[in-house]
Amino acid sequence: MRRQVGLILIGLGAFFLTLAPLVRFYVADRVVVAPLNRYEVTRLESKNSTYFDEAQLKLKTGVTLLAKNTVRGDVRANTDDDLAVWDSTTNIYDTADPDKPIQIQGFRIAFDRRTARLVNCCGAHVDGNGGVRMSGYGLLFPIANVEKRDYDFYDMTTKQTAPMRFNAVEEVQGLSAYRYTQAVPLTKTSALDVKLPARMLGLPAKAGDQKVDRYAEAYNTVWVDPRTGIPVKHRKNIRNTLRTPDGKGSMIVAQADLVTIGKDQRSLVDMANGKALQINSVRVYVPGAAILIGLTLLAFGAYVTFTRREPPRPAAPRRPDGKFGDTPPSAEPTQDPH
Repeated sequence: MRRQVGLILIGLGAFFLTLAPLVRFYVADRVVVAPLNRYEVTRLESKNSTYFDEAQLKLKTGVTLLAKNTVRGDVRANTDDDLAVWDSTTNIYDTADPDKPIQIQGFRIAFDRRTARLVNCCGAHVDGNGGVRMSGYGLLFPIANVEKRDYDFYDMTTKQTAPMRFNAVEEVQGLSAYRYTQAVPLTKTSALDVKLPARMLGLPAKAGDQKVDRYAEAYNTVWVDPRTGIPVKHRKNIRNTLRTPDGKGSMIVAQADLVTIGKDQRSLVDMANGKALQINSVRVYVPGAAILIGLTLLAFGAYVTFTRREPPRPAAPRRPDGKFGDTPPSAEPTQDPH
């Protein structure tokens, strides 16, 4: 019976030692990935902003803008478990008139769930333009493997890739985050089929109406949780202008310094902490505990199986007087043979 118990313990120990690498390398490979059904709403605010009100044909200054970004995973669009498809929509409002968005931007990205690198498939587009070719990264940094180096990120406004450069380590809502910055150069984003009065473009009135093109430039900053690749704070310093083809006339249509509001920063940090715990569980905690338990069971099982137990000592015989022990010599006197 003792040997059987020992062998069972040895078998359990071997099972836990086998479980450790299985969790670390097989289970983790399926857990440490971007989700298919992501749903996230974040808000960015910019005070003392400027934008051109097309309805009133007036440039408004000193206003507070709010950008509401919604990211939603499209599970039905995905035909490959290795890829995720997310839709993003950003509505920008003047807080003085929150029912009327002044700008709407939407795009769809497809990316590798393990590396977060963009893939051109599954209906990816920017503002309905499915002909764009995306490269680098989009909304996430490398999953659970963020390094202190530069990454190429695709800018949805200018439809070009620009480096996101590592700057420093800073604290965001109690989380030690990596800060990256991206400078998006002045880029023509579209040619408009309208003409504007010369005076609106800073030109003499006698120049008459002028054709204009839309240009954009930005300086983006993002703070990332290095454990998960989840951005926990954004800052988007943007400037959109209309310019004449010769570049002599121009006017601002939007200028803002958008920063993720504090409440949403805390929500993103909570999300990152939860994902980090999940990653550490399958990479460290569960495999480590399995190894410890397995070694303990093996050692105890070997001890029970291979150590001999001393046999019990036989009971002493019972004496005629009812006590245990050897029978004492007779008390009767011996007769002298003589």
